[in-house]
Amino acid sequence: MNKPLRRIAIFCGLLILTLLIRDNWLQYVKADALQDNVNNRRISIERYAQPRGDIIVGGNPITGSVETTGSDFKWKRTYKNGPMWAPVTGYASQAFGATQLESIEDGILTGNDDRLFFRNTLDMITGKDQQGGNVVTTLNAAAQKAAYNGLKERGKGAVVALEPSTGKILALASYPSYDPSSFAGNSTSTDTKAWQKLQKKNNPDDPMLNRALREVYPPGSTFKVVTAAAALEHGLYKSADEKTKSPDPWVMEGTTTELPNEGNIPCKNATLRVALQYSCNTVFGKIGSDLGNDDMLETAKQFGFTSEQFTPVRSNASVFSNDMNPSQTALSSIGQFNTAATPLQMAMVASAVANDGKLMKPYMVDELQAPNFDPIETTKPEELSQPLTPENAQILQSMMETVVQDGTGKSAQMDGVTVGGKTGTAQHGVDNSEKPYAWFISYAKLSDGSAPVAVAVVVEDENANRDDISGGGLAAPIAKKVMEAVINDKK
Repeated sequence: MNKPLRRIAIFCGLLILTLLIRDNWLQYVKADALQDNVNNRRISIERYAQPRGDIIVGGNPITGSVETTGSDFKWKRTYKNGPMWAPVTGYASQAFGATQLESIEDGILTGNDDRLFFRNTLDMITGKDQQGGNVVTTLNAAAQKAAYNGLKERGKGAVVALEPSTGKILALASYPSYDPSSFAGNSTSTDTKAWQKLQKKNNPDDPMLNRALREVYPPGSTFKVVTAAAALEHGLYKSADEKTKSPDPWVMEGTTTELPNEGNIPCKNATLRVALQYSCNTVFGKIGSDLGNDDMLETAKQFGFTSEQFTPVRSNASVFSNDMNPSQTALSSIGQFNTAATPLQMAMVASAVANDGKLMKPYMVDELQAPNFDPIETTKPEELSQPLTPENAQILQSMMETVVQDGTGKSAQMDGVTVGGKTGTAQHGVDNSEKPYAWFISYAKLSDGSAPVAVAVVVEDENANRDDISGGGLAAPIAKKVMEAVINDKK
């Protein structure tokens, strides 16, 4: 080969090599960046080229899809009773993306999950359109309805119900809420306007906040259940009916400040049972001070405090601090100071007590299904921790049952069902300047000894008279309706 031809051949070879390198760079190195580029509409067009799979509750879909017009996005998401289910589903919007189950299980719902590869390949060979799979939840429709309607009557708040033996989430309600259907498309005249109206800067009620999982509230006296558990587990007291060493008035250690009780109640040296029945601040504050920050923190962590929970939707971590002095520990042990908890967390507390001290990991997805309903993945119950021995859990059960039988939780009583509970009225605002939060945590136990449901309710009722705000008056009736719904559904 003469010299000019050799140079041309080398030059052409270099061009081909450069092309191959560039092709591999785009296909392998830059593939993810190009796919996720906001200007790449092909991915979005493909995402909405077919209906999404459904999110299922009790065998029935709570989602759907509708064909659109005037857009290159062919299908958009619809929701049945959207505001009621929004804390569970989240949203899937052509304009604003997806959240919660719609986001976490997006691969299954769109049919793009790698576990559907074989089925998608068969569909491609046979000429079928790609289909999305389904997400089967653990939710109980009747319990969710009772929770949502109960909150709606009060104005703001959240409810979480769990199945203690498994950790299944039976209800997850937050109010005020929003309808994900209202901004599921990409119209600037309708969807964008609906979205803007829901943003906190335009709506101070913040309807898109998932209060059940993402809001941390001062738990007030419901936290005394954790403090009672710590007293039993660390051997400070051994039974529900042993008198405590609790003067009334009691001056917090290291201060000259008395810790007050609410009203004229029998708290001096009260037993744990009587102290929980009347919600004695002096008894539980002194227990926290006597045990110390480290022991209280250990028990709180066993119940799930300080850790995020993934249901699989993320729940914020609840707060119980370390490095507190005795008076701060005392206040934290009655649910004040900077102690804060999500409604999910307090449902976990009630659930662990009801389940003889064993805390199960909370979850809301029971099964992932292929488009033909074949199971892809099934969730197995998982033990999270053991905050209480069975013996101490049963002692605490008897105490919580006294609260409902003879104490502040009487409005949660149910015929033929044993109910244990604890009320709470949590201070809110600087120097308690805002209206307090009303709490109730509880469980229901049937005649066979099983406990099918544990519930936590928090109510922010801005229309109630301050003196009328109580966990027993506002939150307990909602919990009762949720527990009744679960029990009736099992009959």
